Amino acid sequence: MTDTSAPADADTRRAVAPVICYPNDRLPVPKTEQYQTARATAQQTAHTQVPPRQARCFYVTAGSFFRISCPDGAQVGDLNLFAARNLEERFFSGKTRALHGSHVKQGDRLWSCLPYLRPMATITEDSLAWYGVDEFGGRVHDVIGTRCDPYTHHMLSGQDYHNTCHSNLTRALADELHLSLSEAEAHIHDVLNVFMCTGFTRDSGQYFMKASPARAGDYIEFFAEIDLLGVLSACPGGDCGAEHSSDAAQCHPLDVTVFAPKAGQLDGWYAPSNNRYSRRHAPE
Repeated sequence: MTDTSAPADADTRRAVAPVICYPNDRLPVPKTEQYQTARATAQQTAHTQVPPRQARCFYVTAGSFFRISCPDGAQVGDLNLFAARNLEERFFSGKTRALHGSHVKQGDRLWSCLPYLRPMATITEDSLAWYGVDEFGGRVHDVIGTRCDPYTHHMLSGQDYHNTCHSNLTRALADELHLSLSEAEAHIHDVLNVFMCTGFTRDSGQYFMKASPARAGDYIEFFAEIDLLGVLSACPGGDCGAEHSSDAAQCHPLDVTVFAPKAGQLDGWYAPSNNRYSRRHAPE
């Protein structure tokens, strides 16, 4: 029988200092000052409003900025990103989390999946930067949640519910690219939970959510490092302060606004290339 009791040196083992897996001071540094200069004269070129409990697609050209905002009040958004001309290259929430932490902030980047592994977008502004970390360990803009989905909802309740973020994203991508729902669903991936306030409970380590601190007018803004296709769902949980998938929660729209800088503002900047690993997957 396995002995599960604590060893004599249990406290010593627990006291071992952690090591950061991926020191992010070695990452390529975004050209923050150039981005700020370019943004100062950028002009709006596109606008998309995402209705409550629905999703919409939008496009952003490399070198442009896009802002996601709450025009009417606190509203969580679930964001998928793709390379505009290659659905196989998509946002990699797990690697973004490993490189930057459980929640992203100004200066952090959203990274694409393997084998591409390059910056897709850089966070340049965040009106909720003031929130920091609350007494429960809650932070905003998480890359730990997976998106609400009808499969988990059915498993927990025994009921079909179609206005989950997973279903919203699937429908929006299918409509935009003229795909079947099953074809589109295969491309939907784990999200950036924009404006969502989340963390892990200290006792059980369970994922928790609490009401988003966002107010009408709050926003997060990104610089597009490559040409992007975005899909954004206005979560049916509203501010996610009570329910994750619901027809009862108060929900608001989300706005996506794209801004293009003036010619010459990004001279010397280049979109990042794909990861340069040889892909041999074997020692020489």
